[in-house]
Parts: sequence; C-alpha cells; structure tokens
Amino acid sequence: MTEYETLTIELLDFVAIITLNRPERRNALNDQLLRELRSCLQELNGDARVRAAVLAGAGQTFCAGADLAGYSRLPTPDEVEEILLKHFNPVILLLAELPIPVIAAVNGAAAGAGAALALACDLRVMANDAALIMAFSNVGLSPDSGASWFLARQLGYSRAFELLAEGARIPASRCLELGLANRVASSSSVLAAALGWAGEMAGRPTLALSLTKRALVSAQVLDLDNQLTLEARLQRESCASHDYREGVKAFLEKRKPRFLGR
Repeated sequence: MTEYETLTIELLDFVAIITLNRPERRNALNDQLLRELRSCLQELNGDARVRAAVLAGAGQTFCAGADLAGYSRLPTPDEVEEILLKHFNPVILLLAELPIPVIAAVNGAAAGAGAALALACDLRVMANDAALIMAFSNVGLSPDSGASWFLARQLGYSRAFELLAEGARIPASRCLELGLANRVASSSSVLAAALGWAGEMAGRPTLALSLTKRALVSAQVLDLDNQLTLEARLQRESCASHDYREGVKAFLEKRKPRFLGR
C-alpha cells in the first residue's frame, strides 16, 4: 500500500488500519493530511484485500479538528468555504460511502471536524477517558464536515442543537448513552477492541454489509414504498454473490458459513 507522510496504513487479516499521524499537532487536519486521507480512502475502495477498516489517531488525541494554527493568517470567508468544499467534504463522503464497515477507535479527544470524522464512520469504540467535542460554536463557527447531518439523524433536532450550541465535552460514557459510541474500552485497549470488532466484521459477507450501508442511508430520506423497492433491488445484488450461496448452503448443512467477501 502507498506510504504517506501524515498518516499510516497497515493491512492486517483483511482489516485496514488507518492512523492519523500528526501527534505533535494532536492529529489536526491540515490540507496535506486531508489530501492523503482522501487518497488513502480512494485506494481502499474496491480493494478485495480489505473487508473492514479501523480509523485511529496516533498519540493521545484522536483528532483535534481543523488545524487553525497551521494558517499564517485567518482564511477569508470565501477561502473557508472553498477549503471545506475542496478538502474536508470529499473525505467525509468517501469515508461514509466506503463499501466496507469502518470503525473509529477514538482515543482522547475528537473535536470539531475530528468529531465529524468519527461520526462519519459506521461504528465507534471510545476509550473510557475519550470525548467528543462539538467545538465549532466555541470559536464562533457553525458546524461543518457533516457534523450537523450525522448528529441530527442520530439524535434528533433538539439534542443535536444542544450539543452543537453548547460545544461542551461529551465524555465516552455519555456518548454511549446517546448512541454516539457503540462500545467503550479502557484507554490501553481501545485500538485492540476496535481491531477485534473489525476482524469480526471482515469475516461477515462484505457485499451484504455494503448494501446494508446503502439501505440505511436511503432509509433516512425515502418513503416506505420507495425504500421497499430499493431493498428489493439491493437484495437482487446480494443474491448474485458467492457469500449468499455459501450462507444458504451452510444454513442447510447446519454449519458455520465461510464467507469470502465476494
């Protein structure tokens, strides 16, 4: 796999481990990291060797959000919009649409766009001392990088507005209560917990999980009639896969299926 300067990528038993690697800047997102993360996600898309992924942060912080201190001057309003459209938004879309399960291993803080990065993943394992921080309003900004989209759909309007307006630290225990975290582990074992879960996901039927992601995203915008039609079309795709035939055969033979991810 390609080597990068601001992130690392490792393949372990069908699981890609992507690690944001700017610990000296708390893995804050600058243009280079966003470009490299975008390239990395594009590389993973369609790679048959990869059936699940884990997104982690090097050091003590998952991601501190946009690297505001990295600019020699504050960008103009027009420049901010261009930066979001050109660098941040494509990464969020690629991450959310990657046709494999993606698990965020959140160590330390995930703030602002860093929190949105974690929310763009399908699942989140948080260290017990980690936190999400919707820090946008703390510096006079409205949310970006999909934070409003993910929060509104996971929590509803009022709870999402509360978290975005207050910009407070949301500890892992509270994230678990709200459903923003799926699991909580000790700080020393959060990556291992995410990798173990990703390994389980990698052993599942990859195409079926990809189509499940598409169905769930569409379910948020389609009415029931159109969603039923979409489900039928996606099921047709599932039925053309090796893993479907293996799953049915294993069921009839009363054994555990051996899915190959195709």
